Amino acid sequence: MDREVNEIAVGLDIGTTKIVAMVGRYNEYGKMEVLGVGKSKSLGVHRGVVNNITQTIQSIQQAVQEAESVSGAKINDVTVGIAGQHIRSLQHSDYITRPNADAVIDEDDIEKLCNQVHKLVMLPGEEILHVLPQEYKVDGQAEIKEPVGMYGGRLEANFHVVVGQVTSIRNIGRCVKSSGLELSDVTLEPLASANAVLSQEEKEAGVALIDIGGGTTDLAIFKDGIIRHTAVIPFGGNVITEDIKEGCSIIEKQAELLKIKFGSAWPGENKDNEIVSIPGLRGREPKEITLKNLSKIIHARVVEIIEQVFLEIKNYGHESPKKKLIAGIVLTGGGSQLKHLKQLVEYITGMDTRIGYPNEHLAGNSDSETTSPMYATAVGLVMGSLIHMKKQQKASKKETLANVEVVQETEASTAIEEEVTEEKTQKEETKPRKNILEKWTEKFKEFLDNAE
Repeated sequence: MDREVNEIAVGLDIGTTKIVAMVGRYNEYGKMEVLGVGKSKSLGVHRGVVNNITQTIQSIQQAVQEAESVSGAKINDVTVGIAGQHIRSLQHSDYITRPNADAVIDEDDIEKLCNQVHKLVMLPGEEILHVLPQEYKVDGQAEIKEPVGMYGGRLEANFHVVVGQVTSIRNIGRCVKSSGLELSDVTLEPLASANAVLSQEEKEAGVALIDIGGGTTDLAIFKDGIIRHTAVIPFGGNVITEDIKEGCSIIEKQAELLKIKFGSAWPGENKDNEIVSIPGLRGREPKEITLKNLSKIIHARVVEIIEQVFLEIKNYGHESPKKKLIAGIVLTGGGSQLKHLKQLVEYITGMDTRIGYPNEHLAGNSDSETTSPMYATAVGLVMGSLIHMKKQQKASKKETLANVEVVQETEASTAIEEEVTEEKTQKEETKPRKNILEKWTEKFKEFLDNAE
């Protein structure tokens, strides 16, 4: 199969611990196929926000080059995920009055309404990232999920508006452009992760997605198939590593390895006599650390993170029957791979919990690395980009069809005009012909008369 440039999409997940560039496309069954992944250590990003432009550019270039060599595709433009503690969300309602109530509501009306919300005046230094419609109202009739095709004069909607800091967004844009890439779209990371790991049934039933990354923990709440709440908490797996480093007096690299290999969120699991020996620095004695002590350190920090997220879920109002999250919690992101985390989350929140793998929309032959929770955001970004491309193709097809119709109409009208003029000329032609004949006979008569 030839790889056309227009059919591949690239997601760039600029995280605190790693930068991932993922190349994907739809296979013949409409599932997403990952053609290549490039990964580099993220230098210059702190808690989801770029704080060193030069280092971030280098890391992006490294990840993109790796993705290019694995996939064999040339990467030109990317869809970037954005997170960080500067993200906040708000509810807003707005309406438009349609000039012609006798025509049905179409996509253009919804776009007009969304664009109106985009013009909202924000706090200084803030910018609207996403305008996500919740329910619509048509002429006062409430709880409409899909107004397209209905008649109505006044179209109203409640919106979930995601807002971020202008400078942080511009810095990310700058890094991408300086890496020699085009920025095709910016997506909120929890939304991207949600696309990758949640099923439609879960979104309908009500679910909270918790994406535990290195620098931030992102939350997205869905109910009735609609996004209801988003939040970014400025803590992630890195804080746990920091605590192990401090608590055990070891270097960061060792702390990270300890967390991944022996870490557990549940202290009761480990026996007192289970000990790990860590080599000392440059000729120093090795350190002995009990696993019970290690999991106590991890447990304390994880509980703090989960409680902060749970507070956000409570703020959404999950206890009211209408807002109940029947599908509970889905954990994803690199931090979700911590042993016994699922049990701890269930214990603290009292909600059903599962680990979310981004295989919901991936092709069946995807390798196990791609379907790791670490890549949830990257998979979601590629998916979002592919969906966006599909919409654009549909829109351009519509335009072409419209243009063809216009051309056909104009051709038809010109043909009609031509026919009319032809008839006229024929009539006109026959008229003077008669005159010429008449004149000729008259002249001939005259000639004959004279000849006589």
